[in-house]
Amino acid sequence: MGSQASTPPLRVVYFGTPAFAVPTLAALLNSRHSVVALVSQPDRPRGRGHRMAATPTKELAVRCGVPVLQPLKLRDEAFLSSIAELRADLGVVAAYGRILPDALLAMPRLGMINVHASLLPAYRGAAPVHRAVIAGETVTGVTIMRVVRELDAGPMLARVTVPIDPDATSPEVEGDLAQRGAALLLEVVERLAGGAATETPQDEAQATYAPKVLKSEGAIDWSLPARRIHNLVRGLQPWPMASTTMGGARVLIHRTGVAGMAAHAISGTILEADGDAFAVAAGEDLIRILQVQPEGRRAMTAREFLSGHRVVPGLRLPS
Repeated sequence: MGSQASTPPLRVVYFGTPAFAVPTLAALLNSRHSVVALVSQPDRPRGRGHRMAATPTKELAVRCGVPVLQPLKLRDEAFLSSIAELRADLGVVAAYGRILPDALLAMPRLGMINVHASLLPAYRGAAPVHRAVIAGETVTGVTIMRVVRELDAGPMLARVTVPIDPDATSPEVEGDLAQRGAALLLEVVERLAGGAATETPQDEAQATYAPKVLKSEGAIDWSLPARRIHNLVRGLQPWPMASTTMGGARVLIHRTGVAGMAAHAISGTILEADGDAFAVAAGEDLIRILQVQPEGRRAMTAREFLSGHRVVPGLRLPS
């Protein structure tokens, strides 16, 4: 406490938009430092009614009386002037969703740092959690890095490693990382306030990329091994969701399990259809479907789905 008390609190401008960015914002709001403004992407329509809804970070900022800026263009002179007038010591970025221009990066006295949901230099880019889960990674983490012009390429100030449960979905992993990242960010902010932060360059030779997830990735190829399909189902949540077609209608797959070998069955063939799951032959083994959602309806257990749909052994699902 003594070292903290001897350094003045920092004025922080926070850049973040989705739910992942909320725990870090909350941690800063509960710290000794001052969040002088939130910069969020503009509000967008949400839900079936397509009503305008505040971004998750904006909801928290408004409740706490923090000024909110939602520029359409980051190079807008009025916006840049507003940021300059804040006299921020530090900028903190967490899943803001846009590349920050050089003029903005140069404004805070201590520069800008980012909360990134991977163990950099692996999985730079827009979808680090989804890509790690889809790839079947068993470990991920959070890196606090300095923001530079190149995408997620700045020197690292801290990292924390987090295991990935083999059945965890992207939202579950992301929620865990959001909490761990918030705690790690506060540690780094204190080091920066005291002039004691160290920065480690990333190894460019080890860099990998995590491009944005596309809707076209959702259609399940049943010729793939069951583990890869299972990882796809976990990784494509909450959007676009892995899916297949049954009875001419699209069905979203929420939960699966890998269930061992499928003896000489053509991939995509339903081998069992009773109880709490139905089993489908994959490329090398068997995958159990545990929870589904017929398009336009609610998610349901396999048992609920089977009670209302004609799903019989021998039926083949398209790839």
